[in-house]
Amino acid sequence: MTTPTKSANPMLTPNKAGFTKKEYQGVASTLCTGCGHDSITMHLITSFYELDLSPNQVAKYSGIGCSSKTPAYFLAGSHGFNAVHGRMPSVVTGAHLMNTEMVNIAVSGDGDSASIGIGQFVHIIRRNIPLLYIVENNGVYGLTKGQFSATADKNSRLKHGEANQQEPIDLCMMALDLGCDYVGRSFSGDAKQVVPLMKSGLSHQGTAILDVISPCITFNNHEGSTKSYAYVKAHDEYLHEIGFVHGAQEIQVDYDESSIRVVKMHDGSQITLKKLERDYDPTDRKAAMNKLFEARQEGVLLTGLFYVNPDTLSFKDVIQLSETPLVSIKQENLRPPKEALEEIMAGLM
Repeated sequence: MTTPTKSANPMLTPNKAGFTKKEYQGVASTLCTGCGHDSITMHLITSFYELDLSPNQVAKYSGIGCSSKTPAYFLAGSHGFNAVHGRMPSVVTGAHLMNTEMVNIAVSGDGDSASIGIGQFVHIIRRNIPLLYIVENNGVYGLTKGQFSATADKNSRLKHGEANQQEPIDLCMMALDLGCDYVGRSFSGDAKQVVPLMKSGLSHQGTAILDVISPCITFNNHEGSTKSYAYVKAHDEYLHEIGFVHGAQEIQVDYDESSIRVVKMHDGSQITLKKLERDYDPTDRKAAMNKLFEARQEGVLLTGLFYVNPDTLSFKDVIQLSETPLVSIKQENLRPPKEALEEIMAGLM
């Protein structure tokens, strides 16, 4: 089997598992050209390729939203389940208990996880299912015309000028407070940072939460425009609704640890990114929460691995689940004889 070299083309060169990078792709994306979600897809393809994982070892899960279409765009040869809105974590839990040998990855969004699915988000962390849980976070409901999501910053504005009056939900802060043993955040255009976070999250023994800021490319739909969706819908009779979203260049960044980078979004707004310093200790939960609080006060998006507990116990360990996946246990072993039940009952007397 050929081992790729630095100069080899990974699209054509097999990794240690015998797969080329091309074999980790899925169907062609139907998302808007330049969408940050597609960047995340490419980073995932790179991560699985570099981890030498066979696609059929992987189970992909998602809910509803633009983000939840993403699993179709990578690992065509893997297993997958598209759950109902906000209910994906329950499906992951059941599937994992039946087959603990699968590598689990969930791709969700700020609507799917921070709004309708926030209760499920809480409990997947409590159960600590081995899972890389990626939140493709763009602060809007991109699938339903770009309303504010629960993660939108207070006083941020939609393109038509409306200001958000509500405090945002910080999923990383919430995950840390709930006891999650792997919490990180990054930016979709920062491959140098995202890929290592994905690879370590996929290798983690419990639930790994990775919040990825992913810019949404949306059409000009500001209030007062006679070309807006609302205006045309109110003044026209049409057979069916047709929409067009103008493509844009993907946003990429590359900057050093502990430095700050201001990134201009496609709509002219700006976000301020700051990477954790190189000597930061990610095993101190209290320090991680303080860092996130300080960053919020400074108005910057802190990126990097905030916290990890290398000694975490997964749900399987806590409930002492059989080492043999339940799906592989024979029927006679799942249904012990009557004598075994009588022995158990006798021991309870």
